[in-house]
Amino acid sequence: MSKLVKTMLTSLAILLIVVIAGFVVVINVTDANDQSEELGIDKMVEYSYQTPEITTDLSDGSFVRVQFQIVTNNKDAKEEIEKRDFQLKNILIKELATKTEKDFKSNLTDIELQLKTKLNEVMTEGEVIDVYTINKILQ
Repeated sequence: MSKLVKTMLTSLAILLIVVIAGFVVVINVTDANDQSEELGIDKMVEYSYQTPEITTDLSDGSFVRVQFQIVTNNKDAKEEIEKRDFQLKNILIKELATKTEKDFKSNLTDIELQLKTKLNEVMTEGEVIDVYTINKILQ
């Protein structure tokens, strides 16, 4: 092969590698920005669902009356969580029944994270991005 053809093929290969690398970087940066963007307060309110108050017994024999605000990542996810209300109540009762009064006094953040994880296991249209305890009475 002539020197010109070798130079042209080498240049073309380098250009192709640079274009592919650039494409991969752009895709990953765009995805990272989408995931790291936090919802503004207006979107949080729009995409959130307030659970009914639930009274259930705890593993140590005490009772809790609790209510949560569940924030989803989009409108479709909020509609899905509303439709899954029966599953939501079931998850809440099962998870809360394993907790103690001490958990509600000192580990409330852990409880919220566990509920978020369990809810995301059943979600298909979006995801739960946060769970807030908005009402809690221990008896």
